[in-house]
This record gives sequence, C-alpha cells and structure tokens, in this order.
Amino acid sequence: MAATVFHAAGATGGRRARARAQRSAPALPVMRLAAALRALAARAHPHLTELRIDVGAPPPSVEAELDALQQRFEARVRAHCTCLGLPLGGLRAWHREADGEHHVYIECPVARRLVGHVVFNRLIEIHRSLDPHVRSPHTRIAPAYQGRGVASTVYRWALDAGFSLVSGARQSPGAHALWHALGRHYHLSYVQLVRKELRLLGPQAAPALREGLDTRLMLFGVPARR
Repeated sequence: MAATVFHAAGATGGRRARARAQRSAPALPVMRLAAALRALAARAHPHLTELRIDVGAPPPSVEAELDALQQRFEARVRAHCTCLGLPLGGLRAWHREADGEHHVYIECPVARRLVGHVVFNRLIEIHRSLDPHVRSPHTRIAPAYQGRGVASTVYRWALDAGFSLVSGARQSPGAHALWHALGRHYHLSYVQLVRKELRLLGPQAAPALREGLDTRLMLFGVPARR
C-alpha cells in the first residue's frame, strides 16, 4: 500500500507566497497511516484563528430536507440500520454504512419523526490510502433540537471510533462553535488539501490561506492529552 506524504506548511500571504509555500513545504517522513495521523495530531493546537463562517441553511430548508428523508428512511433505510445507543436524552440514533459513508439518523420516538441526520462523507480530495481514516461530516438538525448536544455526541462517536474529521470548505456559526468545543477534547488544526495530500498548517494561518477553499479544519480521532 502506497504511503501518503504529509506536508507541514507555514503561514504565508498572497497567491505567489502561498504557491511558494506549497512547493517548498518539507515532507514528513513516510510512515504508516495511523502513525502519520498521530504525528499530525501531536503538532495540532487547541487555539485557532477563524475559518470562513458564511453558511447557514434556513430552518425551512432543514425541515424540508428531514421531511423528505423521513419518507425514504421508513420505506427503505430503517430495515438496514442498527441502533447506536448514544446518550441523546430520549432520542434514538440509527446507523447505516453505505459505500464507505456512515449515516446517523436521529429519531424522536415520541414525535415519530427524524429530527436530524449526520453523514460522514468520503473525501475525493485525498489519497485513497487515507480513505479508511478520514471523513467529512455533513449535518442537519431540526431547529427545535439544536443546542442539545446531538451533533457533538454523534461527532464524538465517530472520533472515538477512530475517524479523523475534516470540515467543509465553509462553516455555519453553529458548526464553527461545535468544532472549537470539540477541540478542547480532541486535537484540532488547520490542514490544506493539495494534490491528494494533507498539509498541516497548525493553529495559525495567514488570511490568504484561511480564505482558500482548500484550507479546512481537522479534528483528529486521537484524544488530546493535555
């Protein structure tokens, strides 16, 4: 199995400086994937500057998505799920894996409806050797059930299962707060997705790097030891 090369890139400004940093970033020694993730996590830091915060789906959109998902869940999905038994204050979490992507459906037994859905997507931007270890979560929680720790509990389940999580290119204010809250318990750092490689940027990144859509936040599936 081919090993993925990880890079450590410094913070730079401007397109030319950014390109120079990408070309000249020294490669970390080639290593097994689990060891590579631990090495990246060891260099991460809990205090980060801010990523782009400019996405937020309006409540009607979230409700409509969950209503449409409810029909598919009852018709075709529920029979293929297992109950995770997560501590969700009376809510149930159902898990299904499909094509390497992990879906967690949050159900309110009293209301008899889905109130949330988290899918841990595969990342086409990274080398296939990292695919078993890295996912990117996409989350929809009904407004009435937000702020109850649902997303945090599901993310912890994935992190404790060994996955490292990479954020989307943009974050909502709620997602931004969630990632930084989890960063108090798991290593959190900026990374850059370049030519199928993960480059560690650390807790600080220049504005030119933070604004790039290839710059993301990463939570490492290795509990932080502080």
